[in-house]
Amino acid sequence: MIELPEITFWWWWIFALILLLLEIMVPGAFFIWMGVSAGIMGFLAWIFPGMSTQVEILLFSVLSVASVLIWRAYLKKSPPKNDQPTLNLRGSQYIGRHLTLSEPIINGIGKVKIDDTTWKVNGPDCPAGTIVKVVSLSNTILRVEIYKPSKEL
Repeated sequence: MIELPEITFWWWWIFALILLLLEIMVPGAFFIWMGVSAGIMGFLAWIFPGMSTQVEILLFSVLSVASVLIWRAYLKKSPPKNDQPTLNLRGSQYIGRHLTLSEPIINGIGKVKIDDTTWKVNGPDCPAGTIVKVVSLSNTILRVEIYKPSKEL
């Protein structure tokens, strides 16, 4: 068995600081949880000074994996709130919008021009120039229906 040098508690705290600094420099929330795990290991090594290096490294590994998995599960269960949920979902921004067909819908497929981009649409057959309403998005194809304005008196 390989003999590892003894790691004292302050080495874990230095390692935690390095990992936290690395988190600041590298995007993503991964090193922060390893840094927290190293900080916890420093605390455990301070409380239990006779712990072997192999056990410390094993505990650090388990704590690192567990903290990342717990954080990911938390994010999945309660995602961060955003005041613009469709900011980077360009196609989703068009749902509910009324558009004019630039090419007719034939056999369920047509095209519409939105700003500087041409989008493929899926809907009932109708001629170019028809006003349609976007009802959903499937990958990069907008699902539309013919717009029938309501007559309010």
